[in-house]
Amino acid sequence: MEYIDKFDQLKKLITEDVEIDGKLYNLEEEFEKFFVKGNKVAGLRIRKAMQLIRKTSESVRKDVQDYKKSL
Repeated sequence: MEYIDKFDQLKKLITEDVEIDGKLYNLEEEFEKFFVKGNKVAGLRIRKAMQLIRKTSESVRKDVQDYKKSL
């Protein structure tokens, strides 16, 4: 089903490498670069990844609401 695909996509955004501007980045590594090493560009990549997570989460939320209404 479609919801499994969205769940997998959301899980991948959090745990695996994410493509941002044509390059692959690991969110956990970017958090370390930003918060531990003070790399400001890593903060930009974190915000972009969080935006992707937000968009995916909103899509899942909408699907849940639509499904709930159909019950």
